[in-house]
Amino acid sequence: MKVVFTCGGTGGHINPALAVAKLLRERKPDAEILFVGAEDGMETDLVPREGFRIETVKISNYLRSLKPAAMWHNAKALVTIRRALRRADAIIREFQPDVILGTGGYASYPMLQQGVKRGIPTALHEANAVPGLATKMVCDKVDKILVSFPESRSEYKNADRVIPVGMPVREEFVFTKRADARKTLGLGDEPLIVSAWGSLGAREMNKKIAQFMKLECAENRYRHIHATGSFGWRWMPQYVKEQGVDLAAHPLVTMQEYIYNMPTVMAAADLIISRAGASTLNEIAAAGTPCIIVPSPNVTNNHQEKNARVLEQHGAAVVLRESECDGERLYREARALLENDEKRKKMRTALREIAVIDSAERIYRIIVELAKSR
Repeated sequence: MKVVFTCGGTGGHINPALAVAKLLRERKPDAEILFVGAEDGMETDLVPREGFRIETVKISNYLRSLKPAAMWHNAKALVTIRRALRRADAIIREFQPDVILGTGGYASYPMLQQGVKRGIPTALHEANAVPGLATKMVCDKVDKILVSFPESRSEYKNADRVIPVGMPVREEFVFTKRADARKTLGLGDEPLIVSAWGSLGAREMNKKIAQFMKLECAENRYRHIHATGSFGWRWMPQYVKEQGVDLAAHPLVTMQEYIYNMPTVMAAADLIISRAGASTLNEIAAAGTPCIIVPSPNVTNNHQEKNARVLEQHGAAVVLRESECDGERLYREARALLENDEKRKKMRTALREIAVIDSAERIYRIIVELAKSR
């Protein structure tokens, strides 16, 4: 059995593919697995680390603008796409896959498009509540459309080919016990808040968290771990000091560039404050941790807010638009949740009802059946 996984751009596209590929390698050790991504994408680092072979295509994004610079960029992108399609076709002819699974990002388009053209069974997984551009370009052609949220069915014309499968997340998010996590982190009974805005960080939201920190340091009631992101780490420590916050005098509140042990930290937390990327939301759901979600307004088709509203409709999240909140509003909402044990209990239940803990298994079964159909 030969399987191509094609993805790129962000961890939210790459990690689901890796989760399914690992399961395939475990269940079918003789299977041949090939990843195809963008030549300048983070997948060229992440995929080899997990022991998988990767080939690349040169691909460019599309800018939704009529400005001259954007139009020139898009004209060059069309030339790049044509070359990427030829490269994808060459990879398919050489590898001869039995099935192709795309998990998002522009890099997935050439392989899925050429796979369909050559009659190879194809499936795509869309992590977000609404389809992205790469998904829209091929969703009417592939054999199966796999979605994270059942509510997403209405976004596609061919609903009979849409299968809700959830979003694969690391097993640690599902199985790490709260008591064990808190013991590992050396926590007592104090409530724990965890906040992060992604691997890069968001400048305006980091500023709001600095205001949040000033208010919580004045009360000294909660433990708080904040991840600034790589860009935020360059300026935020000094910015916090300029706001009159002396973290050295308030050891309950800490700041770091990244949270590397997120499954443990999330399991231990009483409250998560974060963005609404599909991967992040599914990790929160798997952990069952109450959350305040502030979707990024700077994404295509406002998909983060649409992701967050799905959780909100189930009573699983408090959702605030970035324009609606400052540090004081965030702290007020956080304190209200932390002082309402019953609401947090209901949120935990709602999150676990949303979470699909066997998502990788579901996707694995679908690609095996597709491969058999060839």
